[in-house]
Amino acid sequence: MDELKPIINNKQLRPFGLCSGEFIVPEDFDDPLPEDILNAFE
Repeated sequence: MDELKPIINNKQLRPFGLCSGEFIVPEDFDDPLPEDILNAFE
């Protein structure tokens, strides 16, 4: 017979800033996308 058991998450959370210095988010990251790229999603 099968048994139902709760899922236990034993994984630890990754520390904040783990990839610090690995990449730089550009200043224009939140700027709207160009029209040609927006049109490709439609």
